[in-house]
Amino acid sequence: MPERLALRHIDKRFGPVPALQDVDFVLHSGQVHALLGENGAGKTTLMRIAYGLTRADGGAMQFDGAPATIETPRDARAIGIGMVHQHFTSVPELSVGENIALAAGWRVRPREIHHKVVTLCGDLDLPLEPNALAGALPVALKQRLEIVKALATDTTVLLMDEPTAVLTPAEIDNLLAFLERFAATGGSVALITHKLPEVLDGADRVTVLRRGRVTYDGSVDGHTAETLTRLMIGDAVLESAAQRTTPASGEVRIVATSLSLEAQPGHGTGLLAGSLEVRAGEIVGLAAVEGNGQRELLRCLAGVWQPSSGELDVASPCAFVPEDRTTEGLIPEMTVTENVVLGLGGRASWVASGPLRLIDWAGARQGSRTLLDDYGIVAPGPESVVGDLSGGNQQKLVLARALALHPKVLVAENPTRGLDVRATAEIHARLRAAADQGVAVVFYSSDLDEVLAMADRVVVVANGKTHAVGGDTSGGVVGRMMLTGSPASEPGGEKI
Repeated sequence: MPERLALRHIDKRFGPVPALQDVDFVLHSGQVHALLGENGAGKTTLMRIAYGLTRADGGAMQFDGAPATIETPRDARAIGIGMVHQHFTSVPELSVGENIALAAGWRVRPREIHHKVVTLCGDLDLPLEPNALAGALPVALKQRLEIVKALATDTTVLLMDEPTAVLTPAEIDNLLAFLERFAATGGSVALITHKLPEVLDGADRVTVLRRGRVTYDGSVDGHTAETLTRLMIGDAVLESAAQRTTPASGEVRIVATSLSLEAQPGHGTGLLAGSLEVRAGEIVGLAAVEGNGQRELLRCLAGVWQPSSGELDVASPCAFVPEDRTTEGLIPEMTVTENVVLGLGGRASWVASGPLRLIDWAGARQGSRTLLDDYGIVAPGPESVVGDLSGGNQQKLVLARALALHPKVLVAENPTRGLDVRATAEIHARLRAAADQGVAVVFYSSDLDEVLAMADRVVVVANGKTHAVGGDTSGGVVGRMMLTGSPASEPGGEKI
């Protein structure tokens, strides 16, 4: 296969930290090429260089065999390179159609834009409502919008940074099938993912980065999830901690009865009848297909939103880990210390009591440094800008800050989204340790296998209602309940 895009001898440093060191990465026509590595290994930085968002300190690029200068995303798009970003780039105040038109450079003709979007989404089997407000979309649909934007022009090279992180299994299958068709017509795909089955099923080649250096580049053939993991982390395959024994029956920390809350535009059914009871020391896992009311339920439990009706009693303090760390969990432009101060508020020891609520910034920096050390968060220091941290380290910071509240209740929404094997295992271990210490944990993941592995008890949210899962918690049974709901559902939802 001929070379389409080649990055050779790429170097990049952020201050004293080397992000990429003498990296070669070559995309061939007609292939899906996976790019693997731990969070912080340099994968996203390499793709940002290829797309003109970040300038390399050294090295060169070629496109179709000729030297290429890509200094801006416009340069990249002009030669047929599109990128699906890990973090969303749409304008929240614009509609889906307007965002796609903006990315593609279409003329502002509303009817024409509407028709093009409907046709494009239909061809990709990634349906979106053209008139829906982008900022009101749930995370899965925001990710879908990023994919459609990248494909809205004459794209021959697709750079995809965690495009399947919040897609359902069926949606992932559809996307991988599309990538296969795209490659079959001569397209080239660079796929960053932490889901190794996607690499084994959908990729032709794989490059592995570890600490900014290439440790493997070659065919996927002959590899397993275990061998790829070893290439990424350099030791034996990490597994999540063993399933906990059934926790002792603690005091009731959450009582929710027939909660309802209207969905925001583009967010599915909303919450119609959510009932839930959670005790201290339990991990209750929510299983749901996107848009069935779990988002509203989680935010009601966390106190972010108030239900329209129903009764809710949640022990305080309650901590919340939202699924989108860069828009709901952190302010990327601020430092680690500033984000910690904002998240803990007046409950932190470095905030003086009284009407002025003065902040002891030296104490705040020391407290933030302690969080970095205790949770193994890789950052130069507490004054580091959060946006410069890898996704895994950002997520660990969100969880560390939540647990610093010493909560009685922890609501965690997709807390391992986009994380590698090691970081996922660390998050799981922290959540289990919190439950072991008596915290009532409500855990949701778009990955059903993760819910089943983590939860002491599983609750399905389907069509806006909660449904208890009986003794059979196999993936097939729970998966069917996610689609159809419980046969024994009651009008007010089941108290679980």
